[in-house]
Amino acid sequence: MSRFVRWTAVAVASALLAAGCSGGSSDDDKGGGLSWGRCKATTDAPAPSSDWQCATLKVPLDWSKPDGETIGLALIRAKARGDDRVGSLLFNFGGPGASGLSMMPSYAPTVSRLRERYDLVSWDPRGVGASEGVRCRGDKEIQAAESVDVTPDTPAEEKAYFQDAAGFGKGCRKDAGKLMAHVSTADSARDMDRIREVLGDDRMHYFGISYGTELGGTYAHLFPKNVGRMTLDAVVDPGADTVGHAQNQARGFQRALNGYLESTGQDPQAGTRKIADLLRRIDARPLPTATPGRKLTQTLAVTGLTLPLYNKESWPTLTSALDAAERGDGSELLTLADGYNDRAPSGHYGTTTHSQRVISCLDDRQRPTAARTKELLPEFEKISPVFGTFLGWDTAGWCHDWPVPGQHDTPEVSAPGAAPVLVVGNTGDPATPYEGARKMADELGKGVGVMLTWRGEGHGAYGSGSDCVDSTVDAYLLDGSVPKDGKVCS
Repeated sequence: MSRFVRWTAVAVASALLAAGCSGGSSDDDKGGGLSWGRCKATTDAPAPSSDWQCATLKVPLDWSKPDGETIGLALIRAKARGDDRVGSLLFNFGGPGASGLSMMPSYAPTVSRLRERYDLVSWDPRGVGASEGVRCRGDKEIQAAESVDVTPDTPAEEKAYFQDAAGFGKGCRKDAGKLMAHVSTADSARDMDRIREVLGDDRMHYFGISYGTELGGTYAHLFPKNVGRMTLDAVVDPGADTVGHAQNQARGFQRALNGYLESTGQDPQAGTRKIADLLRRIDARPLPTATPGRKLTQTLAVTGLTLPLYNKESWPTLTSALDAAERGDGSELLTLADGYNDRAPSGHYGTTTHSQRVISCLDDRQRPTAARTKELLPEFEKISPVFGTFLGWDTAGWCHDWPVPGQHDTPEVSAPGAAPVLVVGNTGDPATPYEGARKMADELGKGVGVMLTWRGEGHGAYGSGSDCVDSTVDAYLLDGSVPKDGKVCS
Protein backbone atom coordinates (compact mmCIF):
# COMPACT_ATOMS: atom_id res chain seq x y z
CA MET A 1 0.00 0.00 0.00
CA SER A 2 1.35 3.41 -0.89
CA ARG A 3 1.92 6.04 1.71
CA PHE A 4 -1.08 8.22 2.34
CA VAL A 5 0.61 11.56 1.74
CA ARG A 6 -0.33 12.06 -1.88
CA TRP A 7 -1.90 15.16 -3.32
CA THR A 8 -2.80 13.11 -6.40
CA ALA A 9 -5.43 11.28 -4.38
CA VAL A 10 -7.57 14.42 -4.39
CA ALA A 11 -8.02 14.34 -8.13
CA VAL A 12 -7.56 10.67 -8.89
CA ALA A 13 -11.29 9.96 -9.02
CA SER A 14 -11.68 12.36 -11.91
CA ALA A 15 -10.37 11.92 -15.41
CA LEU A 16 -7.02 13.70 -15.62
CA LEU A 17 -5.62 14.93 -18.88
CA ALA A 18 -2.22 13.51 -19.78
CA ALA A 19 0.22 15.23 -22.06
CA GLY A 20 3.33 14.00 -23.78
CA CYS A 21 6.05 16.13 -25.31
CA SER A 22 6.02 16.65 -29.03
CA GLY A 23 9.12 16.81 -31.15
CA GLY A 24 7.91 19.79 -33.12
CA SER A 25 8.51 23.39 -32.17
CA SER A 26 6.90 26.76 -32.68
CA ASP A 27 9.26 29.30 -34.19
CA ASP A 28 8.00 32.09 -31.94
CA ASP A 29 8.41 30.01 -28.79
CA LYS A 30 12.10 29.21 -28.88
CA GLY A 31 14.32 30.57 -26.16
CA GLY A 32 16.35 29.47 -23.21
CA GLY A 33 17.34 26.28 -25.00
CA LEU A 34 13.77 24.98 -25.13
CA SER A 35 11.69 24.24 -28.22
CA TRP A 36 8.03 24.44 -27.28
CA GLY A 37 5.50 22.51 -29.35
CA ARG A 38 2.07 20.88 -29.24
CA CYS A 39 1.59 18.29 -26.53
CA LYS A 40 0.91 14.75 -27.65
CA ALA A 41 -1.86 12.43 -26.60
CA THR A 42 -0.93 9.37 -24.57
CA THR A 43 -2.37 5.87 -24.55
CA ASP A 44 -4.50 6.84 -21.54
CA ALA A 45 -5.83 10.28 -22.46
CA PRO A 46 -6.12 12.80 -25.29
CA ALA A 47 -3.74 15.72 -25.60
CA PRO A 48 -4.71 18.94 -23.85
CA SER A 49 -5.99 21.88 -25.89
CA SER A 50 -3.78 24.02 -28.10
CA ASP A 51 -3.38 26.44 -25.16
CA TRP A 52 -0.79 24.04 -23.81
CA GLN A 53 2.75 23.57 -25.07
CA CYS A 54 5.34 20.96 -24.16
CA ALA A 55 9.13 20.82 -24.25
CA THR A 56 12.00 18.69 -22.99
CA LEU A 57 14.84 20.13 -20.91
CA LYS A 58 18.15 18.33 -20.55
CA VAL A 59 19.68 18.36 -17.06
CA PRO A 60 22.61 16.49 -15.51
CA LEU A 61 21.87 13.01 -14.23
CA ASP A 62 24.26 13.74 -11.37
CA TRP A 63 24.40 17.39 -10.32
CA SER A 64 27.88 16.83 -8.85
CA LYS A 65 28.98 16.15 -12.45
CA PRO A 66 27.28 19.01 -14.34
CA ASP A 67 29.07 18.19 -17.60
CA GLY A 68 28.33 14.49 -17.45
CA GLU A 69 25.43 12.32 -18.60
CA THR A 70 22.05 14.04 -18.96
CA ILE A 71 18.40 13.10 -18.60
CA GLY A 72 15.30 14.75 -20.07
CA LEU A 73 12.67 16.58 -18.04
CA ALA A 74 9.22 16.92 -19.62
CA LEU A 75 7.70 20.41 -19.21
CA ILE A 76 4.26 21.85 -19.94
CA ARG A 77 3.06 25.46 -19.98
CA ALA A 78 0.20 27.76 -20.86
CA LYS A 79 1.10 31.39 -21.51
CA ALA A 80 -0.25 34.27 -19.45
CA ARG A 81 -3.40 35.85 -20.85
CA GLY A 82 -2.80 39.42 -19.67
CA ASP A 83 -0.23 42.00 -20.69
CA ASP A 84 1.08 42.77 -17.19
CA ARG A 85 3.06 39.54 -16.89
CA VAL A 86 4.99 38.76 -13.68
CA GLY A 87 6.80 35.70 -15.04
CA SER A 88 6.38 31.95 -14.85
CA LEU A 89 4.61 30.21 -11.94
CA LEU A 90 5.97 26.68 -11.46
CA PHE A 91 3.67 24.06 -9.91
CA ASN A 92 4.40 20.77 -8.16
CA PHE A 93 1.34 18.72 -7.18
CA GLY A 94 2.93 16.43 -4.63
CA GLY A 95 3.42 12.73 -4.18
CA PRO A 96 6.30 12.55 -4.57
CA GLY A 97 5.48 11.10 -7.95
CA ALA A 98 2.61 13.25 -9.23
CA SER A 99 2.85 14.10 -12.92
CA GLY A 100 2.75 17.82 -13.63
CA LEU A 101 2.04 17.11 -17.29
CA SER A 102 -1.10 15.22 -16.35
CA MET A 103 -2.32 17.50 -13.57
CA MET A 104 -1.52 21.02 -14.75
CA PRO A 105 -4.23 21.25 -17.44
CA SER A 106 -6.90 19.86 -15.09
CA TYR A 107 -5.82 22.17 -12.24
CA ALA A 108 -5.67 25.26 -14.46
CA PRO A 109 -9.33 26.28 -13.90
CA THR A 110 -8.63 26.47 -10.16
CA VAL A 111 -5.83 28.98 -10.77
CA SER A 112 -7.38 30.78 -13.74
CA ARG A 113 -6.96 34.17 -12.06
CA LEU A 114 -3.24 33.57 -11.66
CA ARG A 115 -2.91 32.96 -15.39
CA GLU A 116 -3.72 36.59 -16.05
CA ARG A 117 -0.18 37.49 -14.97
CA TYR A 118 1.75 34.21 -15.03
CA ASP A 119 2.67 31.54 -17.50
CA LEU A 120 1.41 28.37 -15.79
CA VAL A 121 4.26 25.85 -15.87
CA SER A 122 4.74 22.35 -14.50
CA TRP A 123 6.90 19.33 -15.16
CA ASP A 124 7.35 15.66 -14.44
CA PRO A 125 10.17 15.55 -11.89
CA ARG A 126 13.02 13.14 -12.54
CA GLY A 127 11.87 9.55 -12.11
CA VAL A 128 8.24 10.50 -12.80
CA GLY A 129 6.07 9.93 -15.87
CA ALA A 130 7.61 11.32 -19.04
CA SER A 131 10.83 12.30 -17.21
CA GLU A 132 12.57 8.94 -17.03
CA GLY A 133 9.63 7.49 -15.10
CA VAL A 134 10.18 4.30 -13.10
CA ARG A 135 8.03 1.15 -13.24
CA CYS A 136 8.99 -1.36 -10.56
CA ARG A 137 6.37 -4.02 -11.33
CA GLY A 138 4.02 -5.11 -14.05
CA ASP A 139 0.25 -5.01 -13.71
CA LYS A 140 -0.14 -8.70 -12.87
CA GLU A 141 2.55 -8.49 -10.17
CA ILE A 142 0.89 -5.43 -8.63
CA GLN A 143 -2.50 -7.09 -8.47
CA ALA A 144 -0.97 -10.27 -7.03
CA ALA A 145 0.68 -8.19 -4.30
CA GLU A 146 -2.74 -6.96 -3.18
CA SER A 147 -3.11 -10.26 -1.34
CA VAL A 148 -0.13 -9.45 0.90
CA ASP A 149 -1.27 -8.47 4.38
CA VAL A 150 0.39 -5.15 5.25
CA THR A 151 -0.58 -5.54 8.91
CA PRO A 152 0.84 -9.02 9.48
CA ASP A 153 -0.57 -11.04 12.38
CA THR A 154 1.53 -14.22 12.03
CA PRO A 155 5.18 -15.04 11.30
CA ALA A 156 4.19 -16.28 7.84
CA GLU A 157 2.35 -13.04 7.02
CA GLU A 158 5.28 -11.00 8.34
CA LYS A 159 7.73 -12.94 6.18
CA ALA A 160 5.56 -12.43 3.09
CA TYR A 161 5.22 -8.71 3.86
CA PHE A 162 8.96 -8.08 4.02
CA GLN A 163 9.69 -10.34 1.05
CA ASP A 164 7.23 -8.32 -0.99
CA ALA A 165 8.83 -5.05 0.14
CA ALA A 166 12.31 -6.25 -0.79
CA GLY A 167 11.06 -7.54 -4.13
CA PHE A 168 9.57 -4.16 -4.96
CA GLY A 169 12.90 -2.44 -4.35
CA LYS A 170 14.73 -4.94 -6.55
CA GLY A 171 12.24 -4.30 -9.34
CA CYS A 172 12.81 -0.57 -9.05
CA ARG A 173 16.58 -1.04 -9.22
CA LYS A 174 16.29 -3.23 -12.30
CA ASP A 175 14.16 -0.65 -14.12
CA ALA A 176 15.79 2.59 -12.94
CA GLY A 177 19.45 1.54 -12.88
CA LYS A 178 21.79 4.37 -11.95
CA LEU A 179 18.94 6.90 -12.03
CA MET A 180 17.73 5.39 -8.75
CA ALA A 181 20.51 7.21 -6.85
CA HIS A 182 19.69 10.57 -8.47
CA VAL A 183 15.98 11.21 -7.93
CA SER A 184 16.15 12.92 -4.54
CA THR A 185 14.22 16.02 -3.56
CA ALA A 186 17.50 17.96 -3.58
CA ASP A 187 18.16 16.79 -7.16
CA SER A 188 14.71 18.02 -8.19
CA ALA A 189 15.26 21.36 -6.42
CA ARG A 190 18.38 21.86 -8.52
CA ASP A 191 16.35 20.93 -11.61
CA MET A 192 13.87 23.64 -10.62
CA ASP A 193 16.58 26.27 -10.62
CA ARG A 194 17.64 25.21 -14.10
CA ILE A 195 14.00 25.45 -15.19
CA ARG A 196 13.89 28.99 -13.76
CA GLU A 197 16.98 29.91 -15.75
CA VAL A 198 15.75 28.59 -19.08
CA LEU A 199 12.36 30.24 -18.59
CA GLY A 200 14.18 33.55 -18.23
CA ASP A 201 13.02 34.38 -14.69
CA ASP A 202 15.32 36.15 -12.22
CA ARG A 203 13.33 34.71 -9.31
CA MET A 204 11.51 31.43 -8.74
CA HIS A 205 7.76 31.94 -8.46
CA TYR A 206 6.36 28.66 -7.20
CA PHE A 207 3.20 26.93 -5.96
CA GLY A 208 3.89 23.68 -4.10
CA ILE A 209 1.17 21.35 -2.84
CA SER A 210 1.61 18.50 -0.30
CA TYR A 211 5.06 16.96 -1.00
CA GLY A 212 5.56 19.97 -3.26
CA THR A 213 5.91 22.00 -0.05
CA GLU A 214 8.92 19.90 1.00
CA LEU A 215 10.37 20.42 -2.46
CA GLY A 216 9.73 24.15 -2.20
CA GLY A 217 11.34 24.33 1.23
CA THR A 218 14.37 22.43 -0.05
CA TYR A 219 14.65 24.83 -2.99
CA ALA A 220 14.46 27.84 -0.66
CA HIS A 221 17.26 26.36 1.46
CA LEU A 222 19.52 25.71 -1.53
CA PHE A 223 18.72 28.91 -3.44
CA PRO A 224 17.42 31.50 -0.93
CA LYS A 225 18.42 34.49 -3.05
CA ASN A 226 16.45 33.11 -6.02
CA VAL A 227 13.13 32.80 -4.15
CA GLY A 228 10.43 35.03 -5.60
CA ARG A 229 6.76 34.59 -4.67
CA MET A 230 6.39 31.11 -3.21
CA THR A 231 3.22 29.52 -1.83
CA LEU A 232 3.27 26.23 0.08
CA ASP A 233 -0.15 24.61 0.62
CA ALA A 234 -0.97 21.34 2.48
CA VAL A 235 2.38 21.43 4.20
CA VAL A 236 4.56 18.42 5.01
CA ASP A 237 6.15 18.71 8.46
CA PRO A 238 9.88 19.23 7.78
CA GLY A 239 10.81 18.32 11.35
CA ALA A 240 9.17 14.87 11.43
CA ASP A 241 11.27 11.73 10.98
CA THR A 242 9.90 8.48 9.54
CA VAL A 243 8.01 7.48 12.68
CA GLY A 244 6.91 11.03 13.46
CA HIS A 245 5.57 11.51 9.96
CA ALA A 246 3.55 8.26 10.16
CA GLN A 247 2.15 9.26 13.54
CA ASN A 248 1.25 12.69 12.20
CA GLN A 249 -0.71 11.05 9.42
CA ALA A 250 -2.44 8.66 11.82
CA ARG A 251 -3.60 11.71 13.79
CA GLY A 252 -4.59 13.58 10.64
CA PHE A 253 -6.66 10.79 9.13
CA GLN A 254 -8.29 9.95 12.46
CA ARG A 255 -9.13 13.63 12.88
CA ALA A 256 -10.72 13.65 9.41
CA LEU A 257 -12.57 10.41 10.17
CA ASN A 258 -13.92 11.94 13.38
CA GLY A 259 -15.16 14.94 11.40
CA TYR A 260 -16.83 12.64 8.89
CA LEU A 261 -18.51 10.58 11.62
CA GLU A 262 -19.80 13.69 13.39
CA SER A 263 -21.23 14.93 10.09
CA THR A 264 -23.34 11.75 9.92
CA GLY A 265 -24.58 12.13 13.49
CA GLN A 266 -22.38 9.40 14.91
CA ASP A 267 -20.25 9.51 18.01
CA PRO A 268 -16.63 9.48 16.72
CA GLN A 269 -15.44 6.90 19.23
CA ALA A 270 -18.34 4.55 18.60
CA GLY A 271 -18.12 5.05 14.84
CA THR A 272 -14.38 4.38 14.88
CA ARG A 273 -14.90 1.15 16.83
CA LYS A 274 -17.52 0.04 14.31
CA ILE A 275 -15.17 0.63 11.36
CA ALA A 276 -12.25 -1.04 13.14
CA ASP A 277 -14.47 -4.07 13.80
CA LEU A 278 -15.46 -4.17 10.12
CA LEU A 279 -11.79 -4.16 9.12
CA ARG A 280 -11.01 -7.03 11.49
CA ARG A 281 -13.82 -9.08 9.95
CA ILE A 282 -12.54 -8.33 6.46
CA ASP A 283 -9.03 -9.36 7.54
CA ALA A 284 -10.40 -12.74 8.57
CA ARG A 285 -12.64 -13.11 5.53
CA PRO A 286 -12.20 -10.77 2.53
CA LEU A 287 -15.45 -9.57 0.99
CA PRO A 288 -16.70 -10.54 -2.47
CA THR A 289 -16.94 -7.82 -5.12
CA ALA A 290 -18.59 -7.34 -8.48
CA THR A 291 -15.19 -7.64 -10.17
CA PRO A 292 -14.52 -11.28 -11.17
CA GLY A 293 -11.51 -12.76 -9.43
CA ARG A 294 -11.04 -9.89 -6.97
CA LYS A 295 -11.97 -9.66 -3.31
CA LEU A 296 -11.80 -6.76 -0.90
CA THR A 297 -8.93 -7.42 1.50
CA GLN A 298 -8.35 -5.48 4.69
CA THR A 299 -5.55 -3.55 2.99
CA LEU A 300 -7.78 -2.54 0.08
CA ALA A 301 -10.59 -1.64 2.48
CA VAL A 302 -8.41 0.81 4.43
CA THR A 303 -7.10 2.27 1.19
CA GLY A 304 -10.64 2.71 -0.06
CA LEU A 305 -11.96 4.47 3.03
CA THR A 306 -8.90 6.75 3.00
CA LEU A 307 -9.59 8.31 -0.39
CA PRO A 308 -12.89 10.12 0.44
CA LEU A 309 -11.30 11.69 3.53
CA TYR A 310 -9.15 13.87 1.28
CA ASN A 311 -12.20 15.89 0.25
CA LYS A 312 -15.30 16.69 2.30
CA GLU A 313 -17.49 16.56 -0.80
CA SER A 314 -16.63 12.86 -1.07
CA TRP A 315 -17.92 11.95 2.39
CA PRO A 316 -21.31 10.68 1.08
CA THR A 317 -19.38 8.25 -1.12
CA LEU A 318 -17.71 6.87 1.99
CA THR A 319 -21.08 6.40 3.69
CA SER A 320 -22.37 4.39 0.75
CA ALA A 321 -19.22 2.26 0.55
CA LEU A 322 -19.20 1.48 4.28
CA ASP A 323 -22.90 0.60 4.24
CA ALA A 324 -22.31 -1.79 1.33
CA ALA A 325 -19.37 -3.41 3.12
CA GLU A 326 -21.46 -3.94 6.25
CA ARG A 327 -23.92 -5.80 4.00
CA GLY A 328 -21.09 -8.00 2.75
CA ASP A 329 -20.40 -6.27 -0.59
CA GLY A 330 -16.87 -4.90 -1.00
CA SER A 331 -17.39 -3.48 -4.50
CA GLU A 332 -17.62 0.20 -3.62
CA LEU A 333 -14.60 0.22 -1.31
CA LEU A 334 -12.66 -1.68 -3.98
CA THR A 335 -13.53 0.98 -6.55
CA LEU A 336 -12.27 3.68 -4.18
CA ALA A 337 -9.09 1.71 -3.50
CA ASP A 338 -8.49 1.32 -7.23
CA GLY A 339 -8.84 5.07 -7.63
CA TYR A 340 -6.27 5.66 -4.91
CA ASN A 341 -3.94 3.03 -6.35
CA ASP A 342 -4.19 4.47 -9.87
CA ARG A 343 -5.77 1.32 -11.31
CA ALA A 344 -7.81 1.67 -14.49
CA PRO A 345 -10.87 -0.54 -15.18
CA SER A 346 -8.71 -2.35 -17.74
CA GLY A 347 -6.46 -3.56 -14.93
CA HIS A 348 -3.57 -1.27 -15.90
CA TYR A 349 -1.85 0.50 -13.01
CA GLY A 350 -0.16 3.88 -13.17
CA THR A 351 3.34 4.41 -11.81
CA THR A 352 2.79 7.27 -9.36
CA THR A 353 3.33 5.04 -6.32
CA HIS A 354 6.49 3.57 -7.90
CA SER A 355 8.04 7.00 -8.32
CA GLN A 356 6.83 7.97 -4.85
CA ARG A 357 8.68 5.11 -3.23
CA VAL A 358 11.88 5.53 -5.25
CA ILE A 359 12.10 9.24 -4.40
CA SER A 360 11.10 9.04 -0.72
CA CYS A 361 13.39 6.09 0.05
CA LEU A 362 16.34 7.92 -1.49
CA ASP A 363 15.51 10.97 0.66
CA ASP A 364 14.96 9.10 3.94
CA ARG A 365 17.85 7.17 5.47
CA GLN A 366 15.83 5.83 8.42
CA ARG A 367 14.97 2.15 8.22
CA PRO A 368 12.94 1.11 11.31
CA THR A 369 13.12 -2.62 12.00
CA ALA A 370 10.22 -5.00 12.49
CA ALA A 371 11.10 -5.22 16.17
CA ARG A 372 11.00 -1.44 16.55
CA THR A 373 7.68 -1.29 14.72
CA LYS A 374 6.15 -3.87 17.04
CA GLU A 375 7.24 -1.79 20.03
CA LEU A 376 5.51 1.26 18.53
CA LEU A 377 2.27 -0.42 17.41
CA PRO A 378 0.37 0.17 20.68
CA GLU A 379 1.14 3.89 20.39
CA PHE A 380 0.00 3.95 16.76
CA GLU A 381 -3.19 2.06 17.61
CA LYS A 382 -3.93 4.48 20.43
CA ILE A 383 -3.61 7.41 18.02
CA SER A 384 -5.94 5.74 15.50
CA PRO A 385 -7.63 2.35 15.85
CA VAL A 386 -8.39 2.47 12.12
CA PHE A 387 -5.19 3.81 10.52
CA GLY A 388 -2.55 3.36 13.22
CA THR A 389 -1.58 -0.26 12.57
CA PHE A 390 -1.27 0.29 8.84
CA LEU A 391 0.91 3.36 9.18
CA GLY A 392 2.95 1.73 11.94
CA TRP A 393 3.88 -1.28 9.83
CA ASP A 394 4.52 1.03 6.88
CA THR A 395 7.49 2.56 8.70
CA ALA A 396 9.26 -0.80 8.58
CA GLY A 397 8.12 -2.05 5.18
CA TRP A 398 8.20 1.02 2.96
CA CYS A 399 11.99 1.12 2.46
CA HIS A 400 12.86 -2.37 3.70
CA ASP A 401 16.10 -3.72 2.20
CA TRP A 402 16.20 -0.74 -0.19
CA PRO A 403 18.96 -0.98 -2.84
CA VAL A 404 20.31 2.55 -2.28
CA PRO A 405 20.99 4.40 0.99
CA GLY A 406 18.87 7.35 2.07
CA GLN A 407 20.25 10.86 2.40
CA HIS A 408 18.84 12.43 5.58
CA ASP A 409 16.63 12.01 8.63
CA THR A 410 14.63 15.18 7.93
CA PRO A 411 14.91 17.73 5.10
CA GLU A 412 16.71 21.03 5.63
CA VAL A 413 14.47 23.99 4.77
CA SER A 414 16.04 26.94 6.57
CA ALA A 415 16.28 29.82 4.11
CA PRO A 416 17.91 32.88 5.70
CA GLY A 417 17.78 35.86 3.37
CA ALA A 418 14.95 34.51 1.23
CA ALA A 419 11.91 36.59 0.30
CA PRO A 420 8.74 35.92 2.34
CA VAL A 421 7.23 32.48 1.69
CA LEU A 422 3.47 32.06 2.20
CA VAL A 423 2.75 28.85 4.15
CA VAL A 424 -0.90 27.74 4.12
CA GLY A 425 -2.21 25.26 6.70
CA ASN A 426 -5.65 23.65 6.88
CA THR A 427 -6.77 22.58 10.36
CA GLY A 428 -8.73 19.60 8.95
CA ASP A 429 -6.07 18.29 6.57
CA PRO A 430 -5.82 14.48 6.91
CA ALA A 431 -2.66 13.75 4.93
CA THR A 432 -0.50 16.71 5.97
CA PRO A 433 -1.81 17.71 9.40
CA TYR A 434 -2.02 21.38 10.23
CA GLU A 435 0.77 21.35 12.81
CA GLY A 436 3.34 20.79 10.05
CA ALA A 437 2.56 24.15 8.46
CA ARG A 438 3.59 26.08 11.57
CA LYS A 439 6.79 24.04 11.77
CA MET A 440 7.58 24.78 8.13
CA ALA A 441 7.04 28.51 8.67
CA ASP A 442 9.28 28.44 11.74
CA GLU A 443 12.05 26.42 10.08
CA LEU A 444 12.12 28.64 7.00
CA GLY A 445 13.19 31.34 9.41
CA LYS A 446 12.11 34.63 10.94
CA GLY A 447 10.88 37.03 8.30
CA VAL A 448 10.70 34.24 5.69
CA GLY A 449 7.90 31.87 6.72
CA VAL A 450 4.52 33.66 6.77
CA MET A 451 1.67 31.55 8.16
CA LEU A 452 -1.91 31.55 6.83
CA THR A 453 -4.46 29.28 8.56
CA TRP A 454 -7.74 27.98 7.16
CA ARG A 455 -10.20 26.32 9.52
CA GLY A 456 -11.50 23.86 6.98
CA GLU A 457 -11.58 20.22 5.86
CA GLY A 458 -9.73 18.26 3.21
CA HIS A 459 -6.22 18.09 1.80
CA GLY A 460 -5.13 21.61 0.90
CA ALA A 461 -6.75 25.01 1.27
CA TYR A 462 -6.46 27.01 -1.96
CA GLY A 463 -9.39 26.42 -4.29
CA SER A 464 -11.30 24.53 -1.59
CA GLY A 465 -14.11 27.03 -1.08
CA SER A 466 -12.59 29.75 1.08
CA ASP A 467 -12.75 33.20 -0.52
CA CYS A 468 -10.50 34.42 2.27
CA VAL A 469 -7.74 31.91 1.46
CA ASP A 470 -8.02 32.36 -2.30
CA SER A 471 -7.99 36.16 -2.19
CA THR A 472 -5.03 36.21 0.23
CA VAL A 473 -2.98 33.85 -1.92
CA ASP A 474 -3.95 35.68 -5.10
CA ALA A 475 -2.98 39.06 -3.64
CA TYR A 476 0.40 37.66 -2.63
CA LEU A 477 1.17 35.97 -5.94
CA LEU A 478 -0.30 38.63 -8.23
CA ASP A 479 0.62 41.82 -6.38
CA GLY A 480 3.28 40.77 -3.89
CA SER A 481 1.03 41.67 -0.93
CA VAL A 482 2.37 39.68 2.02
CA PRO A 483 -0.32 39.04 4.68
CA LYS A 484 0.31 39.40 8.37
CA ASP A 485 1.94 36.29 9.80
CA GLY A 486 -0.74 34.29 11.64
CA LYS A 487 -3.73 35.40 9.59
CA VAL A 488 -6.71 33.04 10.06
CA CYS A 489 -9.49 32.31 7.55
CA SER A 490 -12.52 30.62 9.12
